Amino acid sequence: MTSPLEDPSLERHFKGHRDTVTSIDFNANMKQLASGSMDSCLMVWNLKPQMRAYRFVGHKDAIMSVQFSPSGHLVASASRDKTVRLWIPSVKGESTVFRAHTGTVRSVSFSSDGQSLVTASDDKTIKVWTVHRQKFLFCLSQHINWVRCAKFSPDGRLIVSASDDKTIKIWDKASRECTHSFCEHGGFVNYVDFHPSGTCIAAAGTDNTVKVWDVRMNKLLQHYQVHNAVVNGLSFHPSGNYLITASNDSTLKILDLLEGRLLYTLHGHQGPATCVAFSRAGDFFASGGSDEQVMVWKTNFDIADYGDVLKTQRHDTNVNGSIPIMDGHFTPSYHNSAKVSATEKSEVDFVDLPANLEKSKSPTEQHQVSQSTVSSNEQQVHHIENGIHPTLANTLEHIVGQLDVLTQTVGILEQRLTLTEDKLKECLENQHRITLHIMQTNHEND
Repeated sequence: MTSPLEDPSLERHFKGHRDTVTSIDFNANMKQLASGSMDSCLMVWNLKPQMRAYRFVGHKDAIMSVQFSPSGHLVASASRDKTVRLWIPSVKGESTVFRAHTGTVRSVSFSSDGQSLVTASDDKTIKVWTVHRQKFLFCLSQHINWVRCAKFSPDGRLIVSASDDKTIKIWDKASRECTHSFCEHGGFVNYVDFHPSGTCIAAAGTDNTVKVWDVRMNKLLQHYQVHNAVVNGLSFHPSGNYLITASNDSTLKILDLLEGRLLYTLHGHQGPATCVAFSRAGDFFASGGSDEQVMVWKTNFDIADYGDVLKTQRHDTNVNGSIPIMDGHFTPSYHNSAKVSATEKSEVDFVDLPANLEKSKSPTEQHQVSQSTVSSNEQQVHHIENGIHPTLANTLEHIVGQLDVLTQTVGILEQRLTLTEDKLKECLENQHRITLHIMQTNHEND
């Protein structure tokens, strides 16, 4: 895939939350964006200009996670009030609610077929439910601390979970067994998700790192140390070639997984960036922060490449199912390719109206939605390259180029060392087998 033609740009600002934005997700139809907040409200932003936003009131405590169903007809929200709600994202704001856990529900996520939900909680369990009637199916309970995140694999056969016990666990949905635990994180794991291919996972940690593992060979593939503070969330581009991350250092970072390097550092939020998500097509991404703002960014990667990438992704998969970005043993971290070229085009303010809560006599609770009027104004985003003298910029660019060469050389040496280690291990195993065979033959002769 060719390199991006243009830098990402900030398209819109949404204001309406009254506390930290905790979670964000696009509707597949690209007409809506949902966000959850510590203010206990779910906001559904209509992306068509001048359309009113909806504020859904129902949770009695902070919302920790939101996600649209694959069809876009429902939004699930998980809350500190120990419940999960399923909302119809229209002006009526109808919802059903069920008590999912005995502690804060940190995460809620749909399966790709839209039939199941997986939830994760401070009660140390992961639970799977049917979407229809929210019927409880089963519980996974080997974590020994809070579970912050749980996701289905794209094919629905696996579940990945991340916990404050510093482990990431892979579960087989059919057998309900934990098939592997990754314990290499130096801190808690805030967020984890599957690559679109389903062959690997990426995790965001409180140790400021992002790590990518192969879930078939249970091997660490890539390790990024590009943030200066806790990493709160991440999202894979649908092509599988890029990963975007959000951190307490106030930045978003876009990683090129094919090259194993940092592409962009984006500054927009004032304070920690708490969540981030690509749209289903990958042409936009959204971010939320402790500044109570929701930002929508245009990706601006080569649009012509999208179709090609998505069409050829299957052809890029080799016989054992591995994909190009994950080939190799371990890709060194890159710290030197960051640049910011985001220009904000407009800011959308949410003007809040009092919410009228409508009591419902049926199990389905209806909530009258607050609506907003929209205004816009111009605001410039911080540009990291402002004030740098051209000569200094050229020198820095040259240094970056030399560092790239050095890092690639180290990567090649590491791969060769790995091959040598594998060969040595194979020789020792063969020698051991031969020795055992000789000893067995001698024993039989005696």
